[in-house]
Amino acid sequence: MGVVLTREALAAWVAAERAAGRTIAFANGVFDLLHVGHVRYLEGARREADRLVVAVNADSSVRALKGPDRPVLPEQDRAELVAALRAVDAVVVFPEATVTPLLELLRPEVHCKGTDYTVESVPERETVRAYGGRTAIVGDPKDHSTRDLLRTIREGRE
Repeated sequence: MGVVLTREALAAWVAAERAAGRTIAFANGVFDLLHVGHVRYLEGARREADRLVVAVNADSSVRALKGPDRPVLPEQDRAELVAALRAVDAVVVFPEATVTPLLELLRPEVHCKGTDYTVESVPERETVRAYGGRTAIVGDPKDHSTRDLLRTIREGRE
């Protein structure tokens, strides 16, 4: 089971993992109401390196991205749920609009994004390339979404 860490504790954890010769993959997202697409994305990311760090959007950034009715679950709950997944080693909550500051701090060998991106469309690809990392597209086709799950809950199945 993974651990939820502060940014400072995560930086120290990553340094210790690297000192032990391990590589780091990095994934990020909202993870509001976990579903199979999240699990498959994180399992794909985990296969890219020895350890997987996941950055979870803070509540304030989720509201900015998804609207005032989101997130459904608060950031600490979402972080704990993600940390409980077998593919995940460490989780951090981030308030910024992008993960660029975390990528610059941690410099993971691999930055993983879901299949709704291409390597060329990942906003942080230049940051990752600048420090010598690579970008990987992982997970299954993006045919699962929290938005659709919430709609099903609200409207029911017919």
